[in-house]
Amino acid sequence: MSEARGADAAPGAPGREGRPPPPGEPEGTGGAARWVIGVDSGGSGLRVALARAEDGGQVGEAIRAEPVRTGPRGIDAGHLLACLLPAARELLARAGAGEAGRRPEARGAVAALAVGAAGMATLGDDLRARLPQALAAELGVRRLALAADAVTAYAGALGQRTGAVVAAGTGVIALGADLDAPPGDGGLPPPPATHHGSGPAPDSRRPREPGPRPGSRAPLGSGGTAGSGPVRGSRVSDGPGGRPASRPPGHTDASPGDGASPEAAPFSGGDLYSPAPGGRWRRADGWGHLLGDCGGGAWIGRAGLEAALRAHDGRRGGSVALLDRLEAVFGPAAGLPALLYPRTDRAAVLASFAPEVAACAGTDPVAAGILGDAARAIAETAAAVCPPATGCPVAFTGGLFGIGPPLLVPVREELSRLAPEACPVEAGGGPLDGALRIAGALAGGTLRLPADGVMLDLWPRPPAPD
Repeated sequence: MSEARGADAAPGAPGREGRPPPPGEPEGTGGAARWVIGVDSGGSGLRVALARAEDGGQVGEAIRAEPVRTGPRGIDAGHLLACLLPAARELLARAGAGEAGRRPEARGAVAALAVGAAGMATLGDDLRARLPQALAAELGVRRLALAADAVTAYAGALGQRTGAVVAAGTGVIALGADLDAPPGDGGLPPPPATHHGSGPAPDSRRPREPGPRPGSRAPLGSGGTAGSGPVRGSRVSDGPGGRPASRPPGHTDASPGDGASPEAAPFSGGDLYSPAPGGRWRRADGWGHLLGDCGGGAWIGRAGLEAALRAHDGRRGGSVALLDRLEAVFGPAAGLPALLYPRTDRAAVLASFAPEVAACAGTDPVAAGILGDAARAIAETAAAVCPPATGCPVAFTGGLFGIGPPLLVPVREELSRLAPEACPVEAGGGPLDGALRIAGALAGGTLRLPADGVMLDLWPRPPAPD
Protein backbone atom coordinates (compact mmCIF):
# COMPACT_ATOMS: atom_id res chain seq x y z
CA MET A 1 0.00 0.00 0.00
CA SER A 2 1.49 3.33 -1.00
CA GLU A 3 2.06 5.97 1.62
CA ALA A 4 0.20 9.25 1.14
CA ARG A 5 2.35 12.25 0.38
CA GLY A 6 1.45 15.80 1.27
CA ALA A 7 -0.68 17.07 -1.58
CA ASP A 8 -0.25 20.68 -0.48
CA ALA A 9 3.44 20.49 -1.38
CA ALA A 10 2.74 19.73 -5.00
CA PRO A 11 2.60 22.35 -7.74
CA GLY A 12 -0.99 23.27 -8.36
CA ALA A 13 -2.19 21.87 -5.03
CA PRO A 14 -4.61 23.53 -2.60
CA GLY A 15 -3.26 26.38 -0.55
CA ARG A 16 -1.55 28.41 -3.31
CA GLU A 17 -2.76 31.74 -1.98
CA GLY A 18 -2.19 34.55 -4.46
CA ARG A 19 -1.04 32.27 -7.27
CA PRO A 20 -3.10 31.71 -10.42
CA PRO A 21 -4.42 28.24 -11.21
CA PRO A 22 -2.34 26.21 -13.65
CA PRO A 23 -3.31 26.11 -17.32
CA GLY A 24 -6.27 23.87 -18.02
CA GLU A 25 -7.56 23.90 -14.43
CA PRO A 26 -11.39 23.80 -14.32
CA GLU A 27 -13.09 27.14 -13.80
CA GLY A 28 -14.61 27.73 -10.41
CA THR A 29 -12.60 25.19 -8.42
CA GLY A 30 -11.06 27.89 -6.28
CA GLY A 31 -7.51 26.99 -7.34
CA ALA A 32 -7.92 23.35 -6.33
CA ALA A 33 -5.63 20.86 -7.97
CA ARG A 34 -7.14 18.51 -10.52
CA TRP A 35 -7.04 14.86 -9.58
CA VAL A 36 -7.30 11.52 -11.33
CA ILE A 37 -8.52 8.29 -9.77
CA GLY A 38 -7.58 4.74 -10.74
CA VAL A 39 -9.54 1.66 -9.68
CA ASP A 40 -8.51 -2.01 -9.89
CA SER A 41 -11.31 -4.51 -9.23
CA GLY A 42 -10.55 -8.23 -9.27
CA GLY A 43 -10.82 -11.49 -7.43
CA SER A 44 -8.71 -10.27 -4.51
CA GLY A 45 -10.78 -7.15 -3.90
CA LEU A 46 -10.86 -3.50 -4.93
CA ARG A 47 -8.05 -0.95 -4.85
CA VAL A 48 -8.43 2.80 -5.38
CA ALA A 49 -5.57 5.25 -5.99
CA LEU A 50 -5.56 9.05 -6.19
CA ALA A 51 -2.97 11.00 -8.17
CA ARG A 52 -2.37 14.53 -9.39
CA ALA A 53 -3.51 15.00 -12.97
CA GLU A 54 -0.68 17.36 -13.87
CA ASP A 55 2.23 15.01 -13.13
CA GLY A 56 0.74 11.62 -12.22
CA GLY A 57 2.14 11.79 -8.69
CA GLN A 58 0.20 9.32 -6.53
CA VAL A 59 -0.88 10.70 -3.15
CA GLY A 60 -2.87 7.86 -1.63
CA GLU A 61 -4.32 4.39 -2.00
CA ALA A 62 -7.27 2.55 -0.43
CA ILE A 63 -7.79 -1.20 -0.34
CA ARG A 64 -10.93 -3.23 0.22
CA ALA A 65 -10.35 -6.97 0.48
CA GLU A 66 -13.89 -8.03 -0.47
CA PRO A 67 -14.34 -8.62 -4.22
CA VAL A 68 -17.14 -6.81 -6.02
CA ARG A 69 -20.13 -9.09 -6.41
CA THR A 70 -21.33 -10.54 -9.70
CA GLY A 71 -25.06 -11.09 -10.20
CA PRO A 72 -27.63 -11.78 -12.93
CA ARG A 73 -26.76 -8.47 -14.65
CA GLY A 74 -23.02 -9.10 -14.46
CA ILE A 75 -20.68 -7.10 -12.25
CA ASP A 76 -22.86 -5.38 -9.64
CA ALA A 77 -22.58 -1.62 -10.22
CA GLY A 78 -24.26 -0.81 -6.91
CA HIS A 79 -21.78 -2.90 -4.95
CA LEU A 80 -18.83 -1.42 -6.83
CA LEU A 81 -20.08 2.09 -6.02
CA ALA A 82 -20.56 1.12 -2.37
CA CYS A 83 -16.90 0.10 -2.28
CA LEU A 84 -15.51 2.91 -4.41
CA LEU A 85 -17.29 6.09 -3.33
CA PRO A 86 -16.39 6.15 0.39
CA ALA A 87 -12.77 5.30 -0.33
CA ALA A 88 -12.50 7.93 -3.09
CA ARG A 89 -14.10 10.59 -0.86
CA GLU A 90 -11.69 9.92 1.96
CA LEU A 91 -8.68 9.99 -0.36
CA LEU A 92 -9.88 13.31 -1.79
CA ALA A 93 -10.51 14.69 1.70
CA ARG A 94 -7.05 13.72 2.87
CA ALA A 95 -5.57 15.37 -0.21
CA GLY A 96 -7.46 18.59 0.52
CA ALA A 97 -10.13 18.15 -2.17
CA GLY A 98 -12.91 16.72 -0.05
CA GLU A 99 -15.54 18.96 -1.64
CA ALA A 100 -14.97 17.48 -5.10
CA GLY A 101 -18.29 16.31 -6.43
CA ARG A 102 -20.21 17.83 -3.52
CA ARG A 103 -20.40 21.55 -4.39
CA PRO A 104 -21.17 22.89 -7.88
CA GLU A 105 -18.16 25.21 -7.72
CA ALA A 106 -15.87 22.26 -6.99
CA ARG A 107 -16.97 20.18 -9.94
CA GLY A 108 -14.15 19.30 -12.27
CA ALA A 109 -11.61 18.69 -9.50
CA VAL A 110 -11.74 14.99 -10.45
CA ALA A 111 -10.58 15.35 -14.03
CA ALA A 112 -10.83 11.66 -14.92
CA LEU A 113 -11.44 8.26 -13.39
CA ALA A 114 -10.53 4.84 -14.83
CA VAL A 115 -11.91 1.52 -13.64
CA GLY A 116 -10.21 -1.75 -14.57
CA ALA A 117 -12.41 -4.73 -13.71
CA ALA A 118 -12.07 -8.46 -14.18
CA GLY A 119 -14.86 -9.58 -16.50
CA MET A 120 -15.61 -6.11 -17.88
CA ALA A 121 -15.67 -7.28 -21.50
CA THR A 122 -18.41 -9.86 -20.95
CA LEU A 123 -20.00 -8.89 -17.60
CA GLY A 124 -19.76 -5.08 -17.65
CA ASP A 125 -23.17 -3.99 -18.96
CA ASP A 126 -24.43 -2.86 -15.53
CA LEU A 127 -21.26 -0.82 -15.00
CA ARG A 128 -21.59 0.83 -18.42
CA ALA A 129 -25.24 1.60 -17.78
CA ARG A 130 -24.88 3.15 -14.34
CA LEU A 131 -21.36 4.32 -13.54
CA PRO A 132 -21.02 7.30 -15.92
CA GLN A 133 -23.98 9.23 -14.48
CA ALA A 134 -23.41 8.05 -10.91
CA LEU A 135 -19.76 9.09 -10.81
CA ALA A 136 -20.53 12.45 -12.42
CA ALA A 137 -23.23 13.09 -9.81
CA GLU A 138 -21.36 11.80 -6.76
CA LEU A 139 -17.76 12.85 -7.45
CA GLY A 140 -18.06 15.38 -10.26
CA VAL A 141 -16.05 13.10 -12.57
CA ARG A 142 -15.60 14.76 -15.96
CA ARG A 143 -14.16 11.89 -18.01
CA LEU A 144 -14.47 8.15 -17.44
CA ALA A 145 -12.82 4.99 -18.73
CA LEU A 146 -14.22 1.51 -18.10
CA ALA A 147 -11.70 -1.17 -19.01
CA ALA A 148 -11.11 -4.88 -18.79
CA ASP A 149 -8.42 -5.69 -16.24
CA ALA A 150 -6.26 -6.95 -19.09
CA VAL A 151 -6.30 -3.40 -20.52
CA THR A 152 -5.16 -1.82 -17.25
CA ALA A 153 -2.51 -4.55 -16.95
CA TYR A 154 -1.36 -3.59 -20.46
CA ALA A 155 -1.26 0.13 -19.64
CA GLY A 156 0.60 -0.54 -16.39
CA ALA A 157 3.18 -2.73 -18.07
CA LEU A 158 3.76 -0.89 -21.37
CA GLY A 159 1.94 2.43 -21.19
CA GLN A 160 0.68 3.64 -24.56
CA ARG A 161 2.96 1.89 -27.03
CA THR A 162 2.45 -0.92 -29.49
CA GLY A 163 3.27 -4.27 -27.93
CA ALA A 164 1.84 -7.21 -26.02
CA VAL A 165 1.29 -8.13 -22.39
CA VAL A 166 0.68 -11.56 -20.87
CA ALA A 167 -1.08 -11.45 -17.50
CA ALA A 168 -0.86 -14.78 -15.68
CA GLY A 169 -2.10 -15.80 -12.27
CA THR A 170 -4.80 -18.37 -11.71
CA GLY A 171 -5.58 -17.94 -15.42
CA VAL A 172 -3.82 -16.49 -18.45
CA ILE A 173 -4.81 -13.77 -20.88
CA ALA A 174 -2.67 -12.01 -23.47
CA LEU A 175 -3.47 -8.63 -24.95
CA GLY A 176 -1.69 -6.90 -27.80
CA ALA A 177 -2.20 -3.40 -29.12
CA ASP A 178 -1.32 -2.34 -32.64
CA LEU A 179 -1.81 1.40 -32.40
CA ASP A 180 -1.26 1.88 -36.12
CA ALA A 181 -3.76 -0.73 -37.32
CA PRO A 182 -7.19 0.22 -38.70
CA PRO A 183 -9.84 0.14 -35.95
CA GLY A 184 -11.87 -3.07 -35.98
CA ASP A 185 -9.25 -5.07 -37.87
CA GLY A 186 -8.75 -8.38 -36.12
CA GLY A 187 -12.07 -9.60 -34.82
CA LEU A 188 -13.00 -6.94 -32.25
CA PRO A 189 -15.75 -4.42 -33.00
CA PRO A 190 -14.84 -0.90 -34.14
CA PRO A 191 -15.14 2.02 -31.70
CA PRO A 192 -18.75 3.08 -31.11
CA ALA A 193 -20.11 6.05 -33.02
CA THR A 194 -19.38 9.44 -31.56
CA HIS A 195 -22.08 10.97 -29.45
CA HIS A 196 -21.89 14.14 -27.39
CA GLY A 197 -24.56 15.96 -25.47
CA SER A 198 -27.50 14.79 -23.41
CA GLY A 199 -29.78 13.44 -26.10
CA PRO A 200 -30.14 9.78 -26.96
CA ALA A 201 -27.78 8.22 -29.44
CA PRO A 202 -28.71 5.67 -32.07
CA ASP A 203 -27.12 2.40 -30.96
CA SER A 204 -28.75 -0.98 -31.08
CA ARG A 205 -26.21 -2.45 -28.64
CA ARG A 206 -26.60 -0.15 -25.63
CA PRO A 207 -27.50 3.47 -24.83
CA ARG A 208 -24.83 6.08 -25.42
CA GLU A 209 -25.68 8.11 -22.33
CA PRO A 210 -26.02 5.33 -19.76
CA GLY A 211 -28.43 5.90 -16.93
CA PRO A 212 -30.58 3.87 -14.58
CA ARG A 213 -32.68 1.05 -15.91
CA PRO A 214 -36.36 1.33 -15.09
CA GLY A 215 -37.04 0.42 -11.49
CA SER A 216 -33.37 0.00 -10.64
CA ARG A 217 -31.42 1.49 -7.75
CA ALA A 218 -27.82 1.24 -6.68
CA PRO A 219 -27.82 -0.17 -3.13
CA LEU A 220 -25.01 1.60 -1.28
CA GLY A 221 -24.75 -0.06 2.09
CA SER A 222 -27.21 -1.02 4.76
CA GLY A 223 -28.56 2.51 5.05
CA GLY A 224 -29.29 2.73 1.35
CA THR A 225 -26.93 5.67 0.85
CA ALA A 226 -23.32 6.24 0.00
CA GLY A 227 -21.48 6.77 3.26
CA SER A 228 -18.72 9.32 3.57
CA GLY A 229 -16.34 7.33 5.75
CA PRO A 230 -14.02 4.54 4.71
CA VAL A 231 -15.49 1.22 3.71
CA ARG A 232 -15.39 -1.28 6.54
CA GLY A 233 -12.42 -3.50 5.97
CA SER A 234 -10.61 -0.99 3.74
CA ARG A 235 -7.28 0.61 4.51
CA VAL A 236 -6.70 4.21 3.48
CA SER A 237 -3.16 5.53 3.54
CA ASP A 238 -2.46 8.44 5.83
CA GLY A 239 -2.16 11.91 4.44
CA PRO A 240 -3.14 15.53 5.03
CA GLY A 241 -6.71 16.61 5.35
CA GLY A 242 -7.89 14.98 8.57
CA ARG A 243 -11.23 13.24 8.78
CA PRO A 244 -13.32 12.11 5.84
CA ALA A 245 -15.50 14.85 4.41
CA SER A 246 -18.96 14.99 5.95
CA ARG A 247 -22.17 15.03 3.98
CA PRO A 248 -22.88 18.59 2.79
CA PRO A 249 -26.14 20.35 3.57
CA GLY A 250 -28.78 19.43 1.08
CA HIS A 251 -27.17 16.17 0.04
CA THR A 252 -29.90 13.68 -0.65
CA ASP A 253 -30.03 9.96 -0.07
CA ALA A 254 -30.75 9.18 -3.71
CA SER A 255 -28.63 6.30 -4.87
CA PRO A 256 -26.06 7.00 -7.57
CA GLY A 257 -27.39 6.11 -10.96
CA ASP A 258 -30.97 7.12 -10.08
CA GLY A 259 -30.65 10.40 -11.93
CA ALA A 260 -28.74 13.61 -11.44
CA SER A 261 -29.38 17.30 -11.44
CA PRO A 262 -28.55 19.19 -14.65
CA GLU A 263 -25.35 20.55 -13.11
CA ALA A 264 -24.18 16.96 -12.65
CA ALA A 265 -24.90 15.90 -16.23
CA PRO A 266 -21.93 13.79 -17.27
CA PHE A 267 -19.50 14.21 -20.12
CA SER A 268 -20.87 16.53 -22.75
CA GLY A 269 -19.40 18.54 -25.57
CA GLY A 270 -16.01 19.33 -27.00
CA ASP A 271 -13.21 17.60 -28.83
CA LEU A 272 -11.40 15.90 -25.93
CA TYR A 273 -9.18 13.47 -27.81
CA SER A 274 -6.04 14.55 -29.65
CA PRO A 275 -5.18 12.23 -31.25
CA ALA A 276 -8.31 10.13 -31.19
CA PRO A 277 -7.88 6.68 -29.61
CA GLY A 278 -7.26 4.20 -32.41
CA GLY A 279 -5.63 0.98 -33.42
CA ARG A 280 -7.01 -2.32 -32.24
CA TRP A 281 -6.70 -4.89 -29.50
CA ARG A 282 -5.57 -8.44 -30.10
CA ARG A 283 -6.75 -10.86 -27.41
CA ALA A 284 -5.89 -14.51 -26.80
CA ASP A 285 -7.13 -16.94 -24.13
CA GLY A 286 -8.57 -15.79 -20.83
CA TRP A 287 -11.42 -18.27 -21.34
CA GLY A 288 -11.39 -19.69 -17.81
CA HIS A 289 -9.95 -22.87 -16.35
CA LEU A 290 -12.56 -25.15 -17.97
CA LEU A 291 -12.11 -23.87 -21.52
CA GLY A 292 -8.64 -22.37 -21.60
CA ASP A 293 -6.23 -20.35 -19.43
CA CYS A 294 -3.57 -22.64 -20.83
CA GLY A 295 -0.34 -22.56 -18.86
CA GLY A 296 -1.87 -20.60 -15.99
CA GLY A 297 -1.76 -21.41 -12.30
CA ALA A 298 -4.89 -23.57 -12.33
CA TRP A 299 -3.64 -25.38 -15.45
CA ILE A 300 -0.26 -26.14 -13.84
CA GLY A 301 -1.85 -27.15 -10.55
CA ARG A 302 -4.34 -29.48 -12.19
CA ALA A 303 -1.60 -31.15 -14.25
CA GLY A 304 0.49 -31.60 -11.12
CA LEU A 305 -2.40 -33.14 -9.19
CA GLU A 306 -3.15 -35.46 -12.10
CA ALA A 307 0.46 -36.64 -12.12
CA ALA A 308 0.26 -37.22 -8.37
CA LEU A 309 -2.90 -39.29 -8.71
CA ARG A 310 -1.29 -41.31 -11.53
CA ALA A 311 1.51 -42.19 -9.12
CA HIS A 312 -1.09 -43.07 -6.48
CA ASP A 313 -2.79 -45.47 -8.94
CA GLY A 314 0.43 -46.88 -10.40
CA ARG A 315 -0.31 -45.49 -13.87
CA ARG A 316 2.28 -44.30 -16.36
CA GLY A 317 3.24 -40.62 -16.17
CA GLY A 318 2.93 -40.37 -12.41
CA SER A 319 5.19 -38.47 -10.03
CA VAL A 320 5.94 -39.76 -6.55
CA ALA A 321 7.40 -36.37 -5.64
CA LEU A 322 4.14 -34.62 -6.55
CA LEU A 323 2.13 -37.29 -4.72
CA ASP A 324 4.13 -36.52 -1.58
CA ARG A 325 3.36 -32.81 -2.01
CA LEU A 326 -0.35 -33.50 -2.63
CA GLU A 327 -0.62 -35.43 0.64
CA ALA A 328 1.35 -32.77 2.51
CA VAL A 329 -0.97 -30.02 1.29
CA PHE A 330 -4.38 -31.69 0.96
CA GLY A 331 -4.17 -34.89 2.97
CA PRO A 332 -4.77 -38.44 1.67
CA ALA A 333 -4.95 -38.57 -2.12
CA ALA A 334 -8.18 -40.55 -2.12
CA GLY A 335 -9.92 -37.65 -0.34
CA LEU A 336 -8.99 -35.01 -2.91
CA PRO A 337 -12.14 -35.29 -5.07
CA ALA A 338 -14.44 -34.77 -2.08
CA LEU A 339 -12.32 -31.80 -1.03
CA LEU A 340 -12.14 -30.17 -4.46
CA TYR A 341 -15.37 -30.76 -6.34
CA PRO A 342 -17.83 -29.06 -3.95
CA ARG A 343 -15.74 -25.86 -3.90
CA THR A 344 -16.91 -22.85 -5.88
CA ASP A 345 -13.30 -21.60 -6.02
CA ARG A 346 -11.93 -24.73 -7.67
CA ALA A 347 -9.69 -22.74 -10.01
CA ALA A 348 -7.99 -21.02 -7.08
CA VAL A 349 -7.56 -24.34 -5.24
CA LEU A 350 -5.96 -25.89 -8.32
CA ALA A 351 -3.70 -22.86 -8.73
CA SER A 352 -2.55 -23.15 -5.12
CA PHE A 353 -0.69 -26.34 -6.11
CA ALA A 354 1.31 -24.64 -8.89
CA PRO A 355 4.11 -23.53 -6.52
CA GLU A 356 4.47 -27.16 -5.41
CA VAL A 357 4.98 -28.21 -9.04
CA ALA A 358 7.57 -25.46 -9.49
CA ALA A 359 9.38 -26.51 -6.31
CA CYS A 360 9.69 -30.09 -7.59
CA ALA A 361 10.74 -29.16 -11.13
CA GLY A 362 14.45 -28.99 -10.34
CA THR A 363 14.66 -32.68 -9.42
CA ASP A 364 11.49 -34.32 -10.80
CA PRO A 365 11.25 -34.77 -14.59
CA VAL A 366 7.45 -34.97 -14.56
CA ALA A 367 7.13 -31.62 -12.75
CA ALA A 368 9.75 -30.13 -15.09
CA GLY A 369 7.75 -31.39 -18.06
CA ILE A 370 4.59 -29.71 -16.73
CA LEU A 371 6.39 -26.37 -16.44
CA GLY A 372 7.81 -26.82 -19.93
CA ASP A 373 4.34 -27.48 -21.35
CA ALA A 374 3.00 -24.43 -19.49
CA ALA A 375 5.80 -22.27 -20.89
CA ARG A 376 5.01 -23.38 -24.44
CA ALA A 377 1.30 -22.64 -23.94
CA ILE A 378 2.01 -19.17 -22.55
CA ALA A 379 4.44 -18.41 -25.38
CA GLU A 380 1.84 -19.50 -27.96
CA THR A 381 -0.70 -17.19 -26.35
CA ALA A 382 1.76 -14.29 -26.39
CA ALA A 383 2.75 -14.93 -30.01
CA ALA A 384 -0.91 -14.91 -31.06
CA VAL A 385 -1.33 -11.27 -30.00
CA CYS A 386 2.12 -9.89 -30.75
CA PRO A 387 1.90 -7.18 -33.43
CA PRO A 388 4.21 -7.78 -36.39
CA ALA A 389 6.47 -4.81 -35.72
CA THR A 390 10.16 -5.67 -35.36
CA GLY A 391 11.34 -5.25 -31.80
CA CYS A 392 7.77 -5.45 -30.47
CA PRO A 393 7.96 -5.23 -26.65
CA VAL A 394 6.31 -8.09 -24.75
CA ALA A 395 5.87 -7.88 -20.98
CA PHE A 396 4.91 -10.62 -18.55
CA THR A 397 2.98 -9.65 -15.45
CA GLY A 398 1.02 -11.38 -12.71
CA GLY A 399 1.68 -13.60 -9.72
CA LEU A 400 2.41 -16.76 -11.71
CA PHE A 401 5.67 -15.34 -12.97
CA GLY A 402 6.83 -15.18 -9.36
CA ILE A 403 7.87 -18.79 -10.03
CA GLY A 404 10.88 -17.15 -11.65
CA PRO A 405 13.44 -18.63 -14.06
CA PRO A 406 12.01 -22.19 -14.14
CA LEU A 407 9.00 -20.71 -15.97
CA LEU A 408 10.22 -17.43 -17.44
CA VAL A 409 13.32 -18.80 -19.14
CA PRO A 410 11.48 -21.44 -21.22
CA VAL A 411 8.65 -18.96 -21.96
CA ARG A 412 11.11 -16.49 -23.44
CA GLU A 413 12.99 -19.19 -25.34
CA GLU A 414 9.78 -20.52 -26.91
CA LEU A 415 8.55 -17.00 -27.70
CA SER A 416 11.78 -16.21 -29.52
CA ARG A 417 11.16 -19.25 -31.71
CA LEU A 418 7.48 -18.50 -32.37
CA ALA A 419 7.77 -14.71 -32.73
CA PRO A 420 11.35 -13.69 -33.55
CA GLU A 421 10.25 -10.05 -33.78
CA ALA A 422 9.23 -10.02 -30.09
CA CYS A 423 11.46 -8.34 -27.52
CA PRO A 424 10.73 -9.33 -23.88
CA VAL A 425 10.80 -6.35 -21.50
CA GLU A 426 10.19 -5.80 -17.81
CA ALA A 427 6.69 -4.65 -16.89
CA GLY A 428 6.68 -1.01 -15.82
CA GLY A 429 3.85 -1.44 -13.33
CA GLY A 430 0.70 -3.32 -12.43
CA PRO A 431 -3.04 -2.94 -13.17
CA LEU A 432 -3.62 -0.14 -10.64
CA ASP A 433 -0.71 1.80 -12.15
CA GLY A 434 -2.34 1.19 -15.53
CA ALA A 435 -5.69 2.55 -14.36
CA LEU A 436 -3.96 5.74 -13.18
CA ARG A 437 -2.08 6.01 -16.48
CA ILE A 438 -5.32 5.70 -18.45
CA ALA A 439 -7.05 8.27 -16.23
CA GLY A 440 -4.13 10.68 -16.59
CA ALA A 441 -4.06 10.35 -20.37
CA LEU A 442 -7.83 10.76 -20.50
CA ALA A 443 -7.61 13.92 -18.39
CA GLY A 444 -4.94 15.34 -20.69
CA GLY A 445 -6.66 14.36 -23.93
CA THR A 446 -3.72 12.14 -24.92
CA LEU A 447 -5.22 8.65 -24.67
CA ARG A 448 -4.11 6.50 -27.63
CA LEU A 449 -5.18 3.02 -26.55
CA PRO A 450 -7.94 1.44 -28.67
CA ALA A 451 -11.40 2.42 -27.41
CA ASP A 452 -13.45 -0.41 -28.86
CA GLY A 453 -16.44 -0.19 -26.52
CA VAL A 454 -15.78 -3.68 -25.16
CA MET A 455 -12.25 -3.95 -23.79
CA LEU A 456 -12.08 -0.17 -23.27
CA ASP A 457 -15.06 2.18 -23.17
CA LEU A 458 -14.85 5.97 -22.75
CA TRP A 459 -17.15 8.82 -21.75
CA PRO A 460 -17.43 11.22 -23.52
CA ARG A 461 -17.32 9.06 -26.62
CA PRO A 462 -14.24 9.46 -28.80
CA PRO A 463 -14.58 10.57 -32.41
CA ALA A 464 -15.59 7.89 -34.87
CA PRO A 465 -12.75 6.66 -37.11
CA ASP A 466 -12.52 8.21 -40.56
